[in-house]
Amino acid sequence: MGLPKVKLSKGRKGRRRSHLALHLPNLQPCPQCKKPKLQHAVCPSCGHYAGREVIKTK
Repeated sequence: MGLPKVKLSKGRKGRRRSHLALHLPNLQPCPQCKKPKLQHAVCPSCGHYAGREVIKTK
């Protein structure tokens, strides 16, 4: 198994890992019911997507 030739400094390791942070999902208001929903996804509260009802909800 391969081993590193030189020890990575904390700074270099931190710069490499700087893009690994989790981010919050982008929520948009639903055009039908105005509740927050994920972009490009069916609204879980009213079941609409792209101006039409996709899922039957109560």
